[in-house]
Amino acid sequence: MAVFTSSVFSLRKKLIMDALVNCGAKTEETAKTLRDAGIVNPDGFEQYTEKLVAMGLLGKTKDGRYYVNCPS
Repeated sequence: MAVFTSSVFSLRKKLIMDALVNCGAKTEETAKTLRDAGIVNPDGFEQYTEKLVAMGLLGKTKDGRYYVNCPS
């Protein structure tokens, strides 16, 4: 089961990161909701999205938009 969960997380990570980069969500000012970024079922895997935030890969605004944390 852990392999499946890891695979789902890896796939979700790629989908979210790619979608946010493709729509230009690279800073807090350009952040997008996952729905606006084109993510299918944006609320279906909330725990994975929050894990990406906790890992520092995504930033999250106070109003619930996301952006890719690009190194400066």
